Parts: sequence; structure tokens; C-alpha cells
Amino acid sequence: MLYRTGRFTRLAEIQAMDPATEYSAIYRITALFDLPSDVRTGLLLGFWRTFAVPAVAEILYGTGKSINRTRKRADDTALIIYNLIHHGTNSPEGAEAIRIMNAIHSRWNIREEDYLYVLGTFIFPQVDWLQRHGWRSLCCHEKESIYLFYRDIGTRMGIMEIPGTFEEYKSWYIAFEAKNFASTPAGIELMKGTRDLLNKMPAWLVPLAQRMLPALLDEKYRTVVGLEGSPRWATRLLNGLLWVRAKALRHAAAPRVLPDRADMRRLRRPSSANPS
Repeated sequence: MLYRTGRFTRLAEIQAMDPATEYSAIYRITALFDLPSDVRTGLLLGFWRTFAVPAVAEILYGTGKSINRTRKRADDTALIIYNLIHHGTNSPEGAEAIRIMNAIHSRWNIREEDYLYVLGTFIFPQVDWLQRHGWRSLCCHEKESIYLFYRDIGTRMGIMEIPGTFEEYKSWYIAFEAKNFASTPAGIELMKGTRDLLNKMPAWLVPLAQRMLPALLDEKYRTVVGLEGSPRWATRLLNGLLWVRAKALRHAAAPRVLPDRADMRRLRRPSSANPS
């Protein structure tokens, strides 16, 4: 098979690193150089999953006043996470990001298990997407590094009893969803409101995107947030497009020279007078 020169150079770098001590550097390579768009997609899918947990959905919806609050929260979360990815948790920028995140969450009385679940949504939907649709599979170092990176964030946020391995955490995460997923008006409205963001796409693409979106989500989740399943043709088309995209990136795309910028606006400490 033919590949662009250097296509697997960064993977070789990752394989020579130690995830126990270099997990932040490994994840930075994965998220900003080798698989940036897939990481962003996985994080979005994780954010959507929080809509199916009633206690979390109520907080995200902000008592139902405006769906714009949820969009702002998604933007704020992306800003914080990508500052942590770019700079690392041990950097001054990382410390500031954690302080801001803790300030945001201090406004609500959030259960420990809900904190732990939301932390897991940054890990498992992302890893699943990367494994299924990335232009290359994750190596063992990358999966472990993603887990360790977010475990580090969770520890710095004061989340207790984070499971000690990726697999233990994943088992807990799956069991939590089985026990706690439930339909609520808030969850349905959140999914409806964020789905409407697709309307910002070119008009000719909106109907197709709306039909294909549910194919990204499992049946239980769709039922809880009020989404109908995609028709079979849309699911097949989506899977086909993702397969072609992965092959094109694997064999034809040049390795990224500069890091994906994602969202690197300057972090601002939230005002206690404005809880939105």
C-alpha cells in the first residue's frame, strides 16, 4: 500500500513514549496532529450523551430558560479542554483551566457519580469513535493516555474514586448508563436544540445531515432523547462516507505540520454574577 511520506512518523513517536509519565504529550499528538477531527467528533458525541442523564440534563438546560445556555456551555467546555490539551495539566495555563472549570461547577450541587459519568463521556465515546472511524487504529499507548489524561483532570477537580484502569472505568460507565438513562423534557429539548445547529450548514446539506445524524447514536440513546432512527439508506451512506474518508486520510493525506488550533481563545474566569 502507498502512503504519504511521514504518515506514520508520529505513531512511531507515540509507541516509543511511556504513557505512565507522558500521557499528556501522547494525547496532544493524537488530538492535535494525527486524529484532530475525529477527536472533536468523539468529544461532541460524549457531550450529547449527558442529555440522557436526568440530573445532568436539568443542569445543562438551566431550568429551561434558553437552549443558548447549553450551546455556551459546550463552547466553554471545548475552550477549557483544548487549552488543557495544548498546554498540559501541569502548565500554568492548565492550572487556570482547572480553576475555571471548578468555578463553573461549584454553582450546582452535583452528585459524585454524575461527575464521574460526565468525566467518562470525554473518554469512552471518543475512544469508540477513533477505533471505528479513524484513519488508523489507536495504539495501546493512546487509549491508555486518553484515560490517564482525563483521570488527571478529574483528580484535580476533586472527583473521588475514579476507577483505576480503563477497562474498570468502562465497565462502571456502561453500568451507569444502563441504570440512569431516562427520558426527560430537558434531555429532549437539549437534543432538539443542539441538533438544530445543523441548520447552519449549507441549505442543500441540512436535510441529509438531519437524516444521517441518528445513525451516529445507539438505539437506547435515541429513544431517551426523542430521536427517530435513520432510514437504512442513510446509515449505509454514512458508514460508506466514513469508510472512504478514513481510506483517503490514510493513503493520500499529508501528515499535519502544525497543530490543530481547535478553540484556543484566551480563557476567562467566569463572573459569579452571570451564571449562564
